[in-house]
Amino acid sequence: MSFRTTSTQSDVAIVGAGPAGLSCAIAAANQGLQVELIDAMQPGIDKACGEGLMPGSLTALAALGFDLNQDLSQIETALLRGVRFLGDQVTTEARFPAGPGRGIRRTILHQLLLGRAMALGVRCHWQNSVQGITQADDSTLICTNRQTLRTRYLIGADGHQSRIAKWAGLEKSSTHSRRIGLRQHYTITPWTDLVEVYWNDHGQAYVTPISSSEVCVAFISNTKFPSSVEALKHFPALVQRLASAQPNGAPRGSITLGRRLHHVTTSNIALVGDASGAVDAVTGEGMALCFRQAAALASALKANNLAAYQYAHRGLQRLPSLMSRSLLLMDRYPRLRARTLHTFERNPKLFSSLLRVHIGHSPMNFFGADGLLATGLHILAN
Repeated sequence: MSFRTTSTQSDVAIVGAGPAGLSCAIAAANQGLQVELIDAMQPGIDKACGEGLMPGSLTALAALGFDLNQDLSQIETALLRGVRFLGDQVTTEARFPAGPGRGIRRTILHQLLLGRAMALGVRCHWQNSVQGITQADDSTLICTNRQTLRTRYLIGADGHQSRIAKWAGLEKSSTHSRRIGLRQHYTITPWTDLVEVYWNDHGQAYVTPISSSEVCVAFISNTKFPSSVEALKHFPALVQRLASAQPNGAPRGSITLGRRLHHVTTSNIALVGDASGAVDAVTGEGMALCFRQAAALASALKANNLAAYQYAHRGLQRLPSLMSRSLLLMDRYPRLRARTLHTFERNPKLFSSLLRVHIGHSPMNFFGADGLLATGLHILAN
């Protein structure tokens, strides 16, 4: 069976229309590039997610051209003022130093990104499953189940198991963590304007207000929870909070990885978002990271210099990866977790300083040359 091959060549074709692919499409279109977006599904695309946009995510979105006051004025979201950690009879919290974040449904965020991309002239090809790619002189042919597209640059934004990465020979990576997430929405008036993280030996439960009548709860563990009901049983303090709540919709699961690719570019192909590596969801920085990667990649595409993106990607990944490894020490070592939470409770300024580093408002060397890992090991040893 043969399919139509486009006679015109786009500047950029992006495979994968999740937040990473859409933000890359927006950033590239902002640079004046002609963009094609390809996805096997139809909008809106949902995925298990904590649904909290940290302040850095909002800053990165603004850099993509979003007028957040206007774009979110007609959409019910929830302001997020900071983060609260809750352990066994210990609680510590810190406020964001320069403005709030937002709790927002993943599907609503997807609609906002898609609307912006289409307004900029991005052409979308839905229900197109990519079957293979072929290099042809200075372009790439993308063969889908419906057509063949020609592009100057090909971008893989197709997730952890990226086909584009496989076909381009960019699969080589190192994985330092693999955990399982389960998301459930609950209908209830939020009791706080903070993101709450409940810690215990079974993993974490992240509670994010996303409207005036709903919260998102994401359970993350090294083992799979059979259901949100079973997951919730491991967090008695949260059970009390949700006593009057009703589950809203079906739960949705996912895998969260800490993974670094050796290379994210080759020839005229680049990777972005989870396809280019990932940090564990414990950081809450996945969205901000993919928005920043998209801006860096678009600049490199405009300059015809993918090597610049490879360099920028490594720098963008550094802080979230360090924070991920550091926070996962608390997950792996109960003694360290207990000591750390008690230390933060006794010294709230320390937790505030940690949060400032985490969202990029303080330099990484706040905790010394070896960063938070050295701090965690020091607490564990003492």
